[in-house]
Amino acid sequence: MNQYSLLAEGISVTLDLAVGHVAELAIASGGRTLRPLHRAKWIGSPDLPAAMPAGQLRLSGDFLCAPFSRSDVEEAPLHGWTSNSAWKHVGDEKLADGAQATFRLERKVMGAVVEKRLTLRDGHPFLYQEHSFIGGSGAISVAHHPMTEMRAGGRLAFSPKRLAATPETSPETDPARGHSALAYPAESHDLTRFPAADGSVLDLTEFRTDSAHEDFVTLVEAEHGGIGWSAVAREAEDDVVLVLKNPAELPVTMLWISNGGRFYAPWNGRRGVLGVEDGRAAIGHATSLGDNWLKRLGVETAFALGGTVSFRQVVGAVTSLRGTAPSSVTAARGRLQLGFDGGASDEVGFDDSFLRIGHAPLN
Repeated sequence: MNQYSLLAEGISVTLDLAVGHVAELAIASGGRTLRPLHRAKWIGSPDLPAAMPAGQLRLSGDFLCAPFSRSDVEEAPLHGWTSNSAWKHVGDEKLADGAQATFRLERKVMGAVVEKRLTLRDGHPFLYQEHSFIGGSGAISVAHHPMTEMRAGGRLAFSPKRLAATPETSPETDPARGHSALAYPAESHDLTRFPAADGSVLDLTEFRTDSAHEDFVTLVEAEHGGIGWSAVAREAEDDVVLVLKNPAELPVTMLWISNGGRFYAPWNGRRGVLGVEDGRAAIGHATSLGDNWLKRLGVETAFALGGTVSFRQVVGAVTSLRGTAPSSVTAARGRLQLGFDGGASDEVGFDDSFLRIGHAPLN
């Protein structure tokens, strides 16, 4: 198989080089192995629709979207060549406290060379990722696309957000093909009270598996000066999945709620999958470059190309010692501290310099 594995003490990651997706992330924690990322059950099935792009055929874990969603400026499949074509392993570096590997996309995006650097550190329950665009022209929207699975649902928590908003139309407009629970378009400044399609309100911080729906909602980061974070406390899996970012680089978090609301192949009513997609993007490349609702809020939706542009993201998991999602996430002195309601806290090893909080994006 065309895969590359990187290991450090207590953690390993495997990259699917055919499409640049993280095929597996395994973390040793409390005598268990945590696997926070979802890999599509249909991979390898002989009965898949013939027109599926490679990125859907091999849908796994986390991957880079460039652009995010529609490729309607430069011809490419959904989410771009970065998630649909081959990456080449170009180098390793043995670190004093871990390991690092670099990969290069075999195609160019808007004329730019795209590189991926994965870093693992001994005893840290995180995959540190950096992507760089070297050269090129124009501008590119980007997003990470980590996915997790919850067999029995769970609770979500986030760093402060300005608002949540759904697009103009639902993911599936034909009721014979799919169903959504949220209203489209709609917005709310309270994540626990988002307008629902039936006129009620729904809590975006609760993931339930007892009703079928396919939904997409964008969360806009508030000004707070710290790490941008998303935490998913998975009930059956008994862990907390963490996705971390620098809000100056990736100012929005897009939730893809794939919970049985698509009735056709290959989805076939599959429940319990959540994408937590941090990005610098609107929906579609052309929309990201033009006028859009996020730009009108002062939110950047693309990176300008021409020099070197780089951005970073962290994904990992910890054992659920408290049985719920944290209410705060802070980093200092090589540790990530998770705070909980009532004053309790836990901490794990973390490279607190990696996300470059307080620095402008490199471009």
